[in-house]
Amino acid sequence: MQITASTVSLTVDDVAASQQFFTTHLGYTEQAAAEGFASLARQDGAVDIVLLARGTQVLPADQRDQHAGGLILAFTVTDVREEEKRLIAAGVDITMPLREETWGERLFQITDPNGVIVQFVEWAAPATP
Repeated sequence: MQITASTVSLTVDDVAASQQFFTTHLGYTEQAAAEGFASLARQDGAVDIVLLARGTQVLPADQRDQHAGGLILAFTVTDVREEEKRLIAAGVDITMPLREETWGERLFQITDPNGVIVQFVEWAAPATP
């Protein structure tokens, strides 16, 4: 098997709201869109995103009413502090402020209008005891 790309498909209540959030604040561009559907991508190594309206007939019956809850969409970035500053300056609500874990992970979170949690991570040397 050779994987040539990765895509996460998120079922949300308001496709347009999530699409606007990801294109405005996270540098995604629309690749395709229709009623209840949007395909988003970036030029770098970030995962592509497909947004599907909850209840859409394209989904199997047992998946139509599910929501993208419990999912954390995580991006590893090169300067997590600067990314947090940029998003704050853009008016994005930081739902988990920047913190550093003892194992060397720096991270913070934002949440899109449909409740999709987006986490930004930067790895550093772990703190010494």
